[in-house]
Amino acid sequence: MTSNPISELVLLQAHELAERIRSRQVSCREVMQAYLSHIERFNPCVNAVVSLQAPQDMLAQADQRDAELARGEYRGWMHGLPHAIKDLSLTKGILTTLGSPLYKDFVPERDGIMVERIKAAGAIIIGKTNTPEFGLGSQSYNPLFGATGCAFDPTKTAGGSSGGAAAALAMHLLPVADGSDMMGSLRNPAAFNNIVGFRPSQGRVPFDDSADLFFDQLGYEGPMARSVRDAALLLSVQAGADPRAPLSINEPGSVFTAPLERDFKGTRLGWLGDLNGYLPMENGILALCEQAFADFKSLGCHVEPAQPDFAPQQLWHSWRTLRHWLVAGSLGALYADPQKRAHLKPEACWEIENGLKLSAGDIYAASALRSDWYRALSALFERFDYLLLPSAQVFAFDKHIHWPSAIEGVPMDTYHRWMEVVIPGTLSGCPVANVQVGFNAQGLPMGLQIIGRHQADFAVLQLAHAYEQASQWFTRCPAPLLRD
Repeated sequence: MTSNPISELVLLQAHELAERIRSRQVSCREVMQAYLSHIERFNPCVNAVVSLQAPQDMLAQADQRDAELARGEYRGWMHGLPHAIKDLSLTKGILTTLGSPLYKDFVPERDGIMVERIKAAGAIIIGKTNTPEFGLGSQSYNPLFGATGCAFDPTKTAGGSSGGAAAALAMHLLPVADGSDMMGSLRNPAAFNNIVGFRPSQGRVPFDDSADLFFDQLGYEGPMARSVRDAALLLSVQAGADPRAPLSINEPGSVFTAPLERDFKGTRLGWLGDLNGYLPMENGILALCEQAFADFKSLGCHVEPAQPDFAPQQLWHSWRTLRHWLVAGSLGALYADPQKRAHLKPEACWEIENGLKLSAGDIYAASALRSDWYRALSALFERFDYLLLPSAQVFAFDKHIHWPSAIEGVPMDTYHRWMEVVIPGTLSGCPVANVQVGFNAQGLPMGLQIIGRHQADFAVLQLAHAYEQASQWFTRCPAPLLRD
């Protein structure tokens, strides 16, 4: 036992803490004090929370939430909860750097839609969570704040681009955390830190931070948590249509507050594995995922191998083309200015330069390939209720390495090739959850992706919840740094 015990308040699940606040068993000030003290003590271990706001301001906001409760005013389940926003999302009056020196002094004049909703639900924004420059790469490092370490070994990366959010959750620096996911950014860091990450269906969480509201549909925001129930509750705040996001799904976020319990007897699960040997995997990953099948089977699920009728090389080609195009569109103006270009990391310049070479025909062909992939996946869903595959191809690696150059001797030809396993979920537009599957001999965690049918977000959360009750990985294995 540590000589300075950790506050019970930060160890509670978010929904448990929320109930204590609602019933006034504990004050918002007490919660804020407990979290600020915990952040001061443990954040230096992993460097997850950045741009922390002044303590007196956060305590003053907590006092305001307490005064509201005293008047019978309750904003919602996040009333009085400390929260830090991923440093890619706009936060009014709070530094939003995108991990780039070009935005080191950028303080937005408005909040993004998700941030508006989190504030309206009663949360108190205490700062941001660290991310790689412009969210490019599954390794959360940048020249402004440095690298974020894994909660299970701070010399390793927390993953990315929601690495700060994932490490903060595993270290109990936040009750829940938001993130965003273009190439596994809600899944890879969740796997690396033994927590839950959920990439919602395309359009589930409205997003208006991008200049383009119609074509930019590869990346979007979602929840991360230490339990599936908490992730679902955060999604209930994030989700729901907004006229500022014309492709947003009309179903209200309140559907995610319903009980997650469900009978899964006879449910059919298709195991995609390494896509029939196509994806190189670090030794131990496939075995850990396959060991998790026992927990699914204990629920009454049937697990069997599955392979889509689609060439994975074509999927990668579609992905690279569309990503080049979108990054060139969003960052092209910075690249066009030689002075600003000098402050872009090489990977950003590579994306832009390749994007500038593309023709309209190239983009159309890549989008048509993506559509073919969706059709192939839909055919699989005629045989299976859910699909499974690993959440990463490597375990967390040295945080001073920008990206792995090889996996088991297979060279990686791009800075993100080592995360190719998340592309099937991303390009499908379908909901995907990361759940925990255990640890390797070095004590590093790994996760498994659960992919559901189009817009079947609640059903994916239900299976993830049932699996969580069977496996209990987070409860069994909290971050060892908290014991030091």
